[in-house]
Amino acid sequence: MTDIILIRHGETDWNRELRFQGQVDVPLNATGHEQARRLAQRLAQEAVVAHHLVSSDLVRTRQTAQPVLGALLPQLHIDNLTDPDLREQNFGLVDGMRVQDIQHQHPDAWARWLCFAPDSGMPGGETTQQFHARVIGALQRLAQQHAGQTLVVVTHGGVLDMVWRTAQGLGLSGPRQSDIPNAALNRVRLRPGAIDILHWADTRHLQGLPAQPVYDQTRLQGAGGAPPADR
Repeated sequence: MTDIILIRHGETDWNRELRFQGQVDVPLNATGHEQARRLAQRLAQEAVVAHHLVSSDLVRTRQTAQPVLGALLPQLHIDNLTDPDLREQNFGLVDGMRVQDIQHQHPDAWARWLCFAPDSGMPGGETTQQFHARVIGALQRLAQQHAGQTLVVVTHGGVLDMVWRTAQGLGLSGPRQSDIPNAALNRVRLRPGAIDILHWADTRHLQGLPAQPVYDQTRLQGAGGAPPADR
């Protein structure tokens, strides 16, 4: 078994602008840096024992991981701890675009997106099936490399959605069904053939900060296209 502390990156301006961030390298904003600082402070106060950390190689995850490293594993350097397989889903042609721009410029792609079908993806990007295979494969590989240890993984909202669906035995079709706040604590346990959720979406350390953008795919689908915050 391998215990994994899963962390979605802190907030970016593009979260606030309701863009598909995908694999575009967007830095944290001031709120995101404060979220990361509070996250690290909480882990230190709880004396969390972590044996290793791995981050997506995008800047928003590396910036979130840096204070966590300082609190838990100061002997390590973030530049040596990144894995591109932990990146957000590749949205191809619409990476970095706002919803209203996608609706106007790529209406057919947007209509297909709202079906949330496993074999569908934005033009030039990954399908949900491809994304899921990449994410779960990466976590299984990391779990094998760090068997019996506690691993911190700093990644993205879509990655956590794939983990939640797998742990709950849900399919890949349909809207997202879990809360995935920026810089929340999510604890899972990987064992052969299964993922167990221990705690999910714990944001007690973020009290008093501005309310987060909420990516509600159910509302998105029902409203025919209200904007997302981040996949």
